[in-house]
Amino acid sequence: MESIKVYAPATVANVACGFDIFGLAVENPGDEVIVKKRNDDKIIITEITGDQGKLTFDPQKNTVTVPIIKYLEHLNKRTGFDVILHKKMPLGSGLGSSSASSVAGVYAVNQLLDQALPTRELLQFAMEGERIACGSAHADNVAPALMGGFVVIRSYSPLDFFNVPTPDDLYVTIVHPDIEVNTKDARYILKNEVSLKKAISQMGNVAGMIAGLISGDYSLISRSMVDLIIEPVRSILIPQFFEVKMAAVDSGALGCSISGAGPSIFAFSKGKETAEKVAVAMAREYQKVDIKTNVFVSPINKIGPKILD
Repeated sequence: MESIKVYAPATVANVACGFDIFGLAVENPGDEVIVKKRNDDKIIITEITGDQGKLTFDPQKNTVTVPIIKYLEHLNKRTGFDVILHKKMPLGSGLGSSSASSVAGVYAVNQLLDQALPTRELLQFAMEGERIACGSAHADNVAPALMGGFVVIRSYSPLDFFNVPTPDDLYVTIVHPDIEVNTKDARYILKNEVSLKKAISQMGNVAGMIAGLISGDYSLISRSMVDLIIEPVRSILIPQFFEVKMAAVDSGALGCSISGAGPSIFAFSKGKETAEKVAVAMAREYQKVDIKTNVFVSPINKIGPKILD
């Protein structure tokens, strides 16, 4: 192939209790990337759409091309590519916007180079896009965007991650208010230390979430969707957070929390019908204060990136 078009999905990171270690992929929204081979060794971003002119065309500073460059350096390949990026989700949304671009780009190039590396091994390069975006090469967005499904990052040094099976009837509702939270700012305000009591409770919720997902125990999933460490701090950056969360739970959601660094808020529900009802209730809280929203309802995307053309 001389060119390829790839879609990579949005993601929900942290998933309440799993800061920097939990992430899941959704079916929409996501980013599209078109990559074409060149006759030289240059990496050129030729077009970006959907970003309102905010993203750089410098390949050394854009999250779609940095992973490609790191990947080619690793393989010692001197191959050039033209890259077109179509942003299909808001920037700074808490939905893994940067990771979708990173995954789509490096996945596309790997396909054009006859899958020189297994998909799993592309994660180390996609993480470099996150380093550019927020200063930290965390994997809770890029791993599910790359592998699909619900992913646990067991360790960062050495990097060790695995997929967790999830119930087919588990749906995700996402409401993105028309405000922006900078990921670097959202990490900066976090405390470096937590009490032993909170750490113990958080570990119990992490274990409960994994057990609930594997066994399909929706009640256990619901009881485990409690974040004692990150949510209390980051929620102050998100208008109407507690009102939206209460509306979600009152409408039948299993639980509700911040998606990644925010401002998007996600909820788990059993079944599509409940998830759509929850979406209406969550969006209504923002309508009350004249804040526009984008709303998405999706099962967990168990595939990850896909080739469109």
